[in-house]
Amino acid sequence: MGEGTLNNKVLIVDDDERIREIVCLYLEAEGFDVYQAEDGNKALEMVRKDNPDLVILDLMMPGLDSWTVCKTMRKETKIPIIMLTAKGEENDRVLGLDLGADDYVVKPFSPRELSALVKAVLRRVEGEESKEHILSHPGLKINQMTREVEVNGINVKLTAKEFDLLLYLAKQPGGIYSRDQLLNMVWENDYCGDSRTVDTHVNHLRSKLESQVGHSDIIQTVRGVGYKFELSGH
Repeated sequence: MGEGTLNNKVLIVDDDERIREIVCLYLEAEGFDVYQAEDGNKALEMVRKDNPDLVILDLMMPGLDSWTVCKTMRKETKIPIIMLTAKGEENDRVLGLDLGADDYVVKPFSPRELSALVKAVLRRVEGEESKEHILSHPGLKINQMTREVEVNGINVKLTAKEFDLLLYLAKQPGGIYSRDQLLNMVWENDYCGDSRTVDTHVNHLRSKLESQVGHSDIIQTVRGVGYKFELSGH
């Protein structure tokens, strides 16, 4: 079974219908959802409409040139681009990479080679995106996408509001927030009772986190004011 999923949409842009069909058949067999465009204008139209996960772009096309397509895409999106180039076009490949293309394949190429590169570029991009969702402090990792928390490599199960409270404080280490501020920012309109509910959630967080952290007061009480996040052991 191929590694592509319904979430892996690939747009192949080439004025050569034969090449488009070969690439399309191979990538579809690998599990990708493949779209085709025969020129630059159609390519930009489909990028805006279909939001593919990756674009395979032929370097030499009639009409709207690939450089303009590449530059326009980079102004509008971070979708990865693989260029199709001919032998002896080293300067063009360098220019394409400078304009924002992520990688290239030299013609003639095998569909298997191109498929492997598509998978590699997607893995690389997905890895970079996942890092953006990780908030890290010494001994603590908060994954904002999966809502998972690791303390010293151990997964700690938190309730939804415990996670939201920890994330808000951890994004502003050292910042001091009153109970009312935390209610407004974390609970928003979900709670209308006593602000002391913040104390309860902080106590639960402390008991769950500090058993793993190895030092106390990851969430510190500021007497007469409220709370702050600080890894006091570092």
